[in-house]
Amino acid sequence: MDYSEAANRISRKFAQGEKTPDVKKIEGKLKRLVDEFGVQPSEAERSVTSELAKEYNLPASGSGAGGSGGGTQEKKIAEGIPGEWVTIEGKIVALSAPTSASIAQSGIIADDSGAIRFVVWAKSNAPAMAEGSWYRIESAVVDEYKGVANLKVHSGTTIKEVAEDRSLIPTPTPIKDLRPGIGGVRAKFVQEWEANHERMLQSGLLGDETGTIKFVIWKEPGKEKLIPGAVYNIFYAQVDEFNGRLSLNLNAATILQEEGEIAVSGGETSFTGAIVHIAPGSGIIKRCPVEGCNRALSRQNYCPVHEIQPKFVYDLRIKGWLDDGEKAHNVLIQRDVVEALTGISLAKAQEIAENNPLGMDEIFLQMRDAVLGRYITCHGREIDGRLLVNKCDKVAFASGEHTALLNRAGGAPS
Repeated sequence: MDYSEAANRISRKFAQGEKTPDVKKIEGKLKRLVDEFGVQPSEAERSVTSELAKEYNLPASGSGAGGSGGGTQEKKIAEGIPGEWVTIEGKIVALSAPTSASIAQSGIIADDSGAIRFVVWAKSNAPAMAEGSWYRIESAVVDEYKGVANLKVHSGTTIKEVAEDRSLIPTPTPIKDLRPGIGGVRAKFVQEWEANHERMLQSGLLGDETGTIKFVIWKEPGKEKLIPGAVYNIFYAQVDEFNGRLSLNLNAATILQEEGEIAVSGGETSFTGAIVHIAPGSGIIKRCPVEGCNRALSRQNYCPVHEIQPKFVYDLRIKGWLDDGEKAHNVLIQRDVVEALTGISLAKAQEIAENNPLGMDEIFLQMRDAVLGRYITCHGREIDGRLLVNKCDKVAFASGEHTALLNRAGGAPS
């Protein structure tokens, strides 16, 4: 964008004898809008034109602006389009700690159409907004980051508190209909996962009648874990997308536990094939005993978060690959299924590990011999490319099917 040319073009529209707009000031405003706030050049020019039209009490011919708030149009939150200047009225439903000194305030604002994350720049000198209060925000910019709309409050934005007390009842969205942005669900906590980062408080799987979704809660003062098996109404969660998969960040969300029940859609699948590989880390393992951690320890009993843990807890698992003849599936089999599949209980495995010269390696070898090359059917949920197995069935040899396969291959049984 040629700022000088655009500034002169705008100035000529409002030249009134001796009262000619300052071209340098116009150019500065255009640069700030485009470079600092990421506004499209055409929108920046229209905004400055509308602002001058208001100052000179003249119609902004050809500006395309309308409505209130310095030429911006009042809209519902869900109607905002990236690149637009809008005026909205909404309730501050969550505030979060600023991640940079350039940010004065950030959080989530909502109305009856939806919710959007907002950022108030420190340079704007805007009044602080309080959680739970309603505000009218005039001339804010709808921006976009990673495909998700957000609201930017800058020096040209006006913020006024709305004294009227309004009710706001958010509506949960079925999990299958969630989209990146801000969303809410009514869901059951169906599975807790091992935390894989020291800043992570809890991670797991939420489910409703339409499907399941991963969630995470990061460690922050006042944050509490969800209870496995409980049902929650969760409002204003951050819906993130990575590699085409959605997940929920619950740190800024409103979370209410309820007494009801949900028939969670299985979202389950099953694969039948041969176990073709048993990965290291299978067999008997040691876990961190610190409440809420449960991480697998190294052979030196070291936890990446809580360091050396001499009072570890034993567990069983199998990590491997199951080949169904067309594709190999990454599987993770937990203790109860491992015991049923291999015939080795945790108590027996612990006894062997403590008394056998090979120690824990002996359990790995015995489990490998028990399942490697065996045909089984694994049932479970496939998450991030791995099947979390909750049940295994051994597949009996079927001579008829074996013959049919040989015939299809053009061979004959030997």
